[in-house]
Amino acid sequence: MGRSQLIAEKKAENESYRKRIANIKLNSLLEITKAINSNLPTDQLFKLYENVLIEALNIGKIALFTYNNNWNCVLKHGIDTDFKDIKIEIDLFKFKEITEVNLVASDSSSIETFDIIIPVYHKSQPLAYLLIGDLDEHKIEISPTIKHLPFVQTLTNIIIVAIENKRLARENLIQVASRKELELASEMQAMLFPDKLPDDDKLNIHAYYQPHHQVGGDYYDFIKLNENEVAFCVADVSGKGVSAALLMANFQANLRALFKHNSSLTEIVHDLNTLVFDNAKGEKFITIFLAKYNILTRMLTYINAGHNPPIMLCDNTMLQLTTGSIGVGMLPEIPRVREGVVHVSSGTVLVCYTDGLVEQNNEVGDDFGVEKLKEVMLKKQGVEMKKLNTNIILALDKFKQDVSYDDDIALFSCKFL
Repeated sequence: MGRSQLIAEKKAENESYRKRIANIKLNSLLEITKAINSNLPTDQLFKLYENVLIEALNIGKIALFTYNNNWNCVLKHGIDTDFKDIKIEIDLFKFKEITEVNLVASDSSSIETFDIIIPVYHKSQPLAYLLIGDLDEHKIEISPTIKHLPFVQTLTNIIIVAIENKRLARENLIQVASRKELELASEMQAMLFPDKLPDDDKLNIHAYYQPHHQVGGDYYDFIKLNENEVAFCVADVSGKGVSAALLMANFQANLRALFKHNSSLTEIVHDLNTLVFDNAKGEKFITIFLAKYNILTRMLTYINAGHNPPIMLCDNTMLQLTTGSIGVGMLPEIPRVREGVVHVSSGTVLVCYTDGLVEQNNEVGDDFGVEKLKEVMLKKQGVEMKKLNTNIILALDKFKQDVSYDDDIALFSCKFL
């Protein structure tokens, strides 16, 4: 056989090999694309990917690191190590493009056993790192690792991006479900507030509520006890969010039930303390301003259980209602409860509020404070309670400027006519 014939046969053999490998790569891409479109589980996608690298491309050593809350090696082949000496942020974050291991210094012996590092990025965010190498250290021809490098990079990007999209889709579904749950919780919480407050020749009442999130832990209520007596309260659960809202919902149901069977504010506060402490296991507590007003005698009886003192304004004279006890749920038993009693003159205004109002900060870290609330009350004497609350919130917005709200806010303003 002549030299020219040998060269021709070798050329034909190489061409046949290239076609076979090209078909394998094309079929692999089609199979993996079909698997992605069929939304196969992540572990099955990794299995297909592993088979292509090992069986079709003859890659000898493989380690694939991906991120899902933390970095983990999700695929390993041809190397017996636990990779404990690899610190992803230190050892691999510095690689922004394909790199030959022998061209860089590394403190990790595990990395040095590989030939190539292939990073997978989305914009500036690393999604994965693929380390590949050959088992035979005495290479005569071009190694599979080098020969198939562009295809390996393309395949890896396809797989990692597909898995990242699956992860983002799951997160999006969770977020959508969470938003729907919060919307439902917000609607349910809104039903707990009284849908109508008195505005007649005896009482002019208006309330304002703004949760920090969709649901919150602030609460106000108004209860007509009989023809001559009414009760009202403003309360604030320690903490924010759904857990605070759930505790407050339970509190509201218990409060209304206790008022039906008990006329003593002191006994109601003791009972509420037991219920809140048992439900919250001492981890949360509720501050309350609880009051009962007799329209005929014009006597206001109240207990301030650790709450921000409401401000009473009458003829330019201001009084803060502080008599009471500690917040409910702080201790298994409240050591002492005192009731305050105030005679209310016609035209008196009472503003009850939660700490989200007076503790709201501005851009330099100052809080709105009680004094600014008093200033608005004095300036707006004689207005309806709805307008008073509007002016209080306008003053707060002007004070805080671009600073976001820090907490839930509840306002309950009452004019005794």
